[in-house]
Amino acid sequence: MTGAEALLAVSLATPLAMLAACLSPRLRARMPGLLAIAPVPALAAAFLSPGAGVALPPALLGLTLALDMPGAILLGTAALLWIIAGIYAAASLRGQANGGRFAAWWLLTLAGSLGVFITADLVSFYLVFAMVSLAAYGLVVDDGTPRARRAGGVYVSLAVLGEAFLLMGFVLLAAATPGSSLLIHDAVAALPASPWRGSTLLLLILGFGLKVGLVPGHVWMPLAYSAAPAPAAAVLSGAAVKAGVIGLIRFLPFGAALPDWGGALAAAGLVSAFYGVAVGITQANPKTVLAYSSVSQMGLITAVLGMGLAGGNAGAVLGASLYAAHHILVKGALFLAVGVVQAGGARRLWPVLLPAAMLALSLAGLPLTGGALAKLAVKAPLGDGIVGQFATWSAAGSTLLMLHFLARLAAAAAPAIQGPVPARIVLPWLAAALASVAIPWALFLTAGSGTLSEALAPATLWAAIWPVLAGGVLAIGLRRWGRWLPRLPEGDVVVLAEGATGAARASGEALERADVLLRQWPVAGVVLLALAVILGAAMLAGH
Repeated sequence: MTGAEALLAVSLATPLAMLAACLSPRLRARMPGLLAIAPVPALAAAFLSPGAGVALPPALLGLTLALDMPGAILLGTAALLWIIAGIYAAASLRGQANGGRFAAWWLLTLAGSLGVFITADLVSFYLVFAMVSLAAYGLVVDDGTPRARRAGGVYVSLAVLGEAFLLMGFVLLAAATPGSSLLIHDAVAALPASPWRGSTLLLLILGFGLKVGLVPGHVWMPLAYSAAPAPAAAVLSGAAVKAGVIGLIRFLPFGAALPDWGGALAAAGLVSAFYGVAVGITQANPKTVLAYSSVSQMGLITAVLGMGLAGGNAGAVLGASLYAAHHILVKGALFLAVGVVQAGGARRLWPVLLPAAMLALSLAGLPLTGGALAKLAVKAPLGDGIVGQFATWSAAGSTLLMLHFLARLAAAAAPAIQGPVPARIVLPWLAAALASVAIPWALFLTAGSGTLSEALAPATLWAAIWPVLAGGVLAIGLRRWGRWLPRLPEGDVVVLAEGATGAARASGEALERADVLLRQWPVAGVVLLALAVILGAAMLAGH
């Protein structure tokens, strides 16, 4: 085993070994301060191990690990966010009695979050995907409030449903793969000719679509992200959700043009992109607004992959990876910014709000930011047709939503907090903000997505700025007439479903009481007599 191959194994083994150490109460109590160490090997692997692959021995579960370029991009940015958020979490957990328990859930989620980018066979991928999906429940319900438990219940219910879809899809993939290979590459290569191609694609899209938050499976995002502590929300919204993105990248057959499936996936992505904005502007909690922004951004990434599948364009994968990497860093930084504002209050708002404004608008493609580069990277796969036009207008919607987020963030700042904000909280936030600016530029210029002259061309700058200006005009209108908008609850659709469930429960109880009443002989006799009279009258009318 070479050094690069060993580094892949160590990337997965480190958080698992630290998790095993949590079995010791003494070590578990110290683990919150060590959380930032766990992702370091993965960050090194992203730089040193692209192209490497290794099959571990049966004693190590026989996992097959490999790292390609999209995986390296997402692994590196995700590991960096986990490191930064780990430093923040260590500071926020200081002195808390449940810090060891939080650290255990954190390490388990981290192992799955990093593992999805390096596993190369069906069994290994399913194992780590389930790990990141289910273990995040512990981060969501950390504070133990009824609100958090409700959010965790909705989250884990949809996570289990997604796991069920994927399990059935993986079984069909394995059945259609020649020989006994369980490698993802071989299974996807055989998918276009599979007799169960349609069923397999549907199950895969449903499973991964729930993870990325495609509407209507998005409802867990606003509930979970709002309930989770700031560092947990940062990694869940930034890094963990990309398990669904890498799943779509790994398992969709981009080498074969599938216009129907690709078009449907692109349409579902665009619906989510605009739906997230439409509901997000009705929210008051800044964390909830960010959650609906994630629904919108994940929808756009899905649309990019859908267009790549429709045209058999494997180049869409790299563009989607760069876009997702930018989202990892920016969304993580913005959730940390919410935590810093909560800690500092209104007196120290502007030093956080101004950098947060630049990061927030970068999601809309503000010129010279990483977001502008991300949108430039996906311009070709989206094309100049109707999908490309809708994607452009979604940037105006993102501007509107992010300006609304900034307003809600300012309004949420507590006015009476005294004393300085701890440096151990501020410094990780600043590191995340700087990484959100610098790393997308480095990736854009080194991954072959474009050139500096292309990024700075006047036509490119104008194409990036006018949707932002349009979104600013919409934000002025929202500020003036936004009070007329309905205040939709967090989770929108799931709340309506809960209401329908309550109505159904009440109806069921009413029917049960009616059934008990009808079982009483006097009442039943009257009802039967009435039915007999009605039936007799109908028969006479027929004659």
